[in-house]
Amino acid sequence: MAPVSDWTERHRPASESHLEGNETQRQKIRKWLDDWKIGIPKNKAILLVGPPGVGKTTIARAIAQDMGWNVIELNASDARNAASIRKAATKGATHRSLFFNPEENNKKTLILIDEVDHLSGGLRSVSEARINDAIKVNLDSSENVQLKGDTGGKAELLKLLAETKQPVILACNEVMGLWGKSSNWRSTRERFQRLLVTINFERASKDALRNIARRVLKAEKIDYDTPAIEAIVNNNPGDLRALVRDLQVICSSVNGSINETIVTDYVETAERDVSVEVFPGLAKL
Repeated sequence: MAPVSDWTERHRPASESHLEGNETQRQKIRKWLDDWKIGIPKNKAILLVGPPGVGKTTIARAIAQDMGWNVIELNASDARNAASIRKAATKGATHRSLFFNPEENNKKTLILIDEVDHLSGGLRSVSEARINDAIKVNLDSSENVQLKGDTGGKAELLKLLAETKQPVILACNEVMGLWGKSSNWRSTRERFQRLLVTINFERASKDALRNIARRVLKAEKIDYDTPAIEAIVNNNPGDLRALVRDLQVICSSVNGSINETIVTDYVETAERDVSVEVFPGLAKL
């Protein structure tokens, strides 16, 4: 198999032991998932809220992988109307497991739905007949063209949270995107909050950024000095994903080592590129 070219995927932690930052939040997720080993907890879903790149879904996947659980994942690039959610998530979550093995009674299927703040529309549900027609009842069917966009998606998501027999984790950057911007957003919030617990994530600390930078560079066999690491960290807002992407770009044009000058030149070039994009527009004002 060819190596993964995207460093954010190549260096995505596959185990909780490789995670950095948000330790308290990780402990809460781990405890909640542990509760599923002995039954169905009162709150069958959690909502992870925080800025992009801090590891919300990575943490969920890593802990589930440590536990040997299967993961079904949906994100904003997938259709999230009622039929799509029913087909990909609800059917699996309301049965013992899509991959149930009677010899593995404690094995669960984690339903992970990312970027729920991009799920548009209200709480109006879609009839069962329309949903069944859209997915043609057969879970193996790839056709769901009868429901467009996010039609009925939030209503089906609430149904999923209410009926699930498997752990469900939702993730978003801005929680108001899920509640909606209409006058009845408080009602939407209350309906969701009855069914889940919210865990707020923080931006990665400087120490977490340093540890990730060193780990990635070591894995890629790139030499570095301490000022280079500090320059990278000091120009990062606490976004782990952006950190790894920056490292990939910086290292793509060097011969086995980086230093403070190389990093500083990259930062200045990136800032200059942003300025080039912004200032020409001012002439049109």
